[in-house]
Parts: sequence; structure tokens; C-alpha cells
Amino acid sequence: MNPQTEEMQKNQGDLRLDFICLGLQRRMRMETKKHSKIAWLWENMKGYRLIYLVGIIGTVVYNAMQLTVPYITQKIIDTFITHEHASENMKTQTGYFFQLILAMIVLTFVRTLIVYLVCMDVEHVSQKVLYRVRTHLFDKIERQDMSFYNTYRTGDLMTRVTGDLDAVRHMIAWVIRCIAESFALLLATTVYFFYMDWRLAVSILAIAPFILIVIVLFRNKVAPRHKELREKLSHLNTAAQENISGNRVVKAFAREEYEIKKFDECSVDFSRTNKKTALTWITYFPYIETFANLMSIALLVVGGLFIINGSLTMGEYVAFSGLIWAVQNPMRMLGNIMNEFQRFSAASDKVMEIYYSEPKIVDKEDAVDLPERFKGKVEFKNVSFQYEDGNLPVLHNISFVANPGETVAIMGETGCGKTSMIQLIPRFYEPTEGEVLVDGINVNDMKLTQLRKNIGLATQDVLLYSDTIDGNIAYGDSSLTKEEVEKFAKYSAAAKFITKMPEGYDTIVGERGVGLSGGQKQRISLARALAVKPAILILDDTTSAVDMETEKQIQHSLNELDFPCTKLIIAQRVSTTKFADKILIIQGGRITEEGTHDELVAKKGYYYNLVQLQTGEEV
Repeated sequence: MNPQTEEMQKNQGDLRLDFICLGLQRRMRMETKKHSKIAWLWENMKGYRLIYLVGIIGTVVYNAMQLTVPYITQKIIDTFITHEHASENMKTQTGYFFQLILAMIVLTFVRTLIVYLVCMDVEHVSQKVLYRVRTHLFDKIERQDMSFYNTYRTGDLMTRVTGDLDAVRHMIAWVIRCIAESFALLLATTVYFFYMDWRLAVSILAIAPFILIVIVLFRNKVAPRHKELREKLSHLNTAAQENISGNRVVKAFAREEYEIKKFDECSVDFSRTNKKTALTWITYFPYIETFANLMSIALLVVGGLFIINGSLTMGEYVAFSGLIWAVQNPMRMLGNIMNEFQRFSAASDKVMEIYYSEPKIVDKEDAVDLPERFKGKVEFKNVSFQYEDGNLPVLHNISFVANPGETVAIMGETGCGKTSMIQLIPRFYEPTEGEVLVDGINVNDMKLTQLRKNIGLATQDVLLYSDTIDGNIAYGDSSLTKEEVEKFAKYSAAAKFITKMPEGYDTIVGERGVGLSGGQKQRISLARALAVKPAILILDDTTSAVDMETEKQIQHSLNELDFPCTKLIIAQRVSTTKFADKILIIQGGRITEEGTHDELVAKKGYYYNLVQLQTGEEV
């Protein structure tokens, strides 16, 4: 294949992946729109709804109780300060005076207690909901298809389970409570104002519609800002995650400055968007503040005139003056509330997109219940495969049989479809046409858990966890004894270098296997694949980083396993495939050659040329 053709195929592959990503994200967003954000929030409060409602009611009660202080203050002023018989009233009604003072003190303590309990209540509920949603979200991510992981970047997913979820928690713990607090305070104060003097109440509240107009204009402006901000945060997290994961490449090419610059660009972009979002509020805030202060001016002018003509007492004026903040602050808070609500709205869209996502590859309702251990026969019947929304088929009419216990080697040029083919066996993807059979049963009819438990998979690109070597090999199987772990390490030719490590099998492996060579990581990965005692073992270029002697040891061990196992091995070395029961040559998504080593050499085709190239000898 010439370089131009390779580049064309690469570009087509990238375009195909872009189509897949866009299509999947579009479907997920459409699914999200079917669900109301508030209904979704209420759904996740199940079990805590009553507690939360009690907290909201407590908020309403607390804010209604704030009217009592101005009311008592009015009584004290009108009876004991400005009354024409104030001195006499103080002597004759001393008990009443101290009752009012005591009532103010008691009510202050009661209000403080209610506020404390309400804050504890809503914070408790918010943390419980946060835990529930985060757990559900992680469960959804874990159970998705491979196409899902092609669509979403790691940094994007991390943002959704951290920053976006914090916005959801903030909505429960603060925003909803502030909404209840603002409306309760505003409603109670409005009723009280009209009770005292409806004319003065109308004069003050006539300004409120102008504030509401400003808030509506602000909401229309800030909503897209918050959506953009969540996207920029996702890009920033992705840049950081990719750089940290690929730090060895960065250092190998001395590209620290390049990566710093790239991250700085993302950081500047995020900061710029964050600033624009903040400035949106700052732009509208002066108008809200101006109209709110006009209420105080209206009270001063109109209230002063009413006092002069005797239609308003000084105590009533003081009560109005003492409660004017109860009208102004909710109006001011509505702007903040709207800002935070839009933040929640943008974040919840991101969260709900994953929350309601469903994998396409799932168990059928009538899935076959198979024995615990499979025999290990693998058969492809006229299998063709094309990635979703892709324009180019990857596999064409693939047919072959791997009988139980056989070793089948798969060879071919890079990008010919080898890895795509073996990914159809554990149903990472499903064929476009044809059937993939295990033990004579279509894998689409099997239970995914049963199928995948019978398959051991080790790839060239090894992922090891920040755990001990023992923990990586056993990988969550607590029933696996130390002796068994050591046995599988011997099978993979890993035991020798493991025993030389500081703490042997208890040595902590760095994140992603940092501190181990490529060959060492591959051998641990192979031991992990063998540890499940699979009926089918799939090795995707697993020994590419090991030396010839180690590879020979591994081959010998794979032939001496103490459990029956069918092996499908993708390899580039003839030394790996030479002793296989069957060799498949894949070219352009088709099987072009099939047979044993000797049979394929005799055909003098692709395999023959490869043997000559690698051995340097005529065969």
C-alpha cells in the first residue's frame, strides 16, 4: 500500500469516527430533552423528599418570622416612645414592654435554630443525591459500548462526574432554598405592607416589574454563556488529562513548552469565557441595584408625606423602613438565583446526557443461559462489519473456524481489520452481516457476562492499575490464591522479574504501569488474561515488546496450560505464528490466505514473502 492510499484511508477513518461521535451525541441529547431537569432532580430525591420539603417549609417559616421583629418594634415605638402618653405607658405597662422585648429575644433564638436545622437538612439531602447520581453516572459509563468511549473524551467525562455534579448539588443545597426564601420573604412582606398601608405598599412595589424585566433580559443573555462555559471547562480538563497521561511522550520529544502553551491556550479560553459570563451579571446588576434603591427613595418621599399629613405613624414608618430590605433583597437575589439556575441548567444537560444514555449492545430478553465454562469453539460465518455511521466496510465476508483447544494466528498489514475482527467475539461491536458463533451459538444470543467471563483478552496497549502486581493479575477476583497468581505469572514468563522487585508480588505498580518496561507490562497483562482460565484467549500483539527468548518461553507455556483453551493470536512475528494450528492472512478486510505454516509457505503468497523478509532466508 502506497503512502497516499494509507493517508486517504486514515482520513476516511477519522471522518467515519467523527460521524459516529456526532451521531451518538445527537441521539443522547435528544433523549435528554425528553426529561425535565426539575423532574429529574425530584426523581433522584426519592427517599429524601419529605426531609427536603420539611427543610423548605422551615425556610418559609423562618422568613415569615422575620416580620415579627419590625412588628414588635412598631408596637414599642408607637406605645412607649412616640405616644403622647409614652412615659405613663412605660409605668403602667412595664410588664407588656418587657414581654415584647423577651418575645424579640426568643424569636431571634428560634429563627437561628431553624436556620441551622434547615442548612443541615438541605446539605444532607444534597450530599445523598450527589452520591446517588454520581454512582448511577459511573455505572452508566462503565456499561457503555465501545462506540461511547470513541465519542466522549476522558476529560469530558471527568467534568461531568465532578464539576457538573457540583452544580447539581449547589442547586439542591442553595438555589432552591434561596428561591423559597426569596418568594416567602417577598410574599409575607407584601401582605404585611398592604396590611399596614396599601397606598405606601403600592408606591414601593410599583418599581418591582422593572426589576423583573431586567432579570428576564439577563436570563436570555446568560443561558448560552453557561453552556459555553461548561464546554470550555471540558476542553481544559481534557487537555490536562491527556498531558498527564502522555507525560512520557512529552518528555521524550522535549515538548514541555508546547504542552504548556497548549494548556495555557485552553486555560485562557476558559478564563475568557468565565469572565464574559461574570460580566453578563455585572452588566445587568447596576440596573437591578438602581431600581432596588428607588424603593427606599419611594418610601422616604411617600412615607414622609404620609407622616406629615398624619395618615402614617412613626412606628409604622419604622416598620416599613425596617422591612424594605425584605423586598429589595429578594429582587436582588433573583438575579443571582437566575444566574445559578442557568449554571445548573447547563451542567444538568451534560449530566443527564450520560444519565439517560443506554448501551446498544445488551442482553436479549430470551438470551441463552449457557454452562459456566464454554468449550471454546469460535466460528465466523460470512461476517462483514462496518462502524456505525461509517462509509467504509472494515471486514468483508469473513469465514473461519477455530476448534476447541486450537491456536489460530492472525496476520496482516496495519489497518487491515485484525483488531476489529477479534472485537466482535466478546461483542464490543456487532457484525453488520453474518454471524459470530461460540460453541455453535450466535454471540448476540448469549448473555454478555457469561460470554465475556469465558474470554481472556490481552492487548499490545496495556493498562495496569495503581495496585500491587498481585492485585493487577487477580484483578478483583478475591478467590484467586497467591499460589495461583504465581502460577499464571510463570505462564506469562513474568515470575522471574516480579520476584526480583522490592516487594515481589506486593510491589505497587505506578499509575498505568509507570516503572515497568513495555515487555513487563505485557507479561502482567497476559497473566491477568490467563487468570480467568478462559475458554477463549485473545492476544492482540501481546508479545510485541518482549525479546525472542521470552516469547519462546511464553509460547511453550501457552501450549502447556492446565486448562483447555482456544487461542486467537494477532501477531506480526513469524516466530509467534509458526507453530499455530491455523494461520489467517487478512488483507483489506478479507481473508486472503488460510492454512498452516508449511501450507502458506508453499503458496508463495503474502505469508511466504513475510517469512523471507523476517528470516532473511529462502524457504
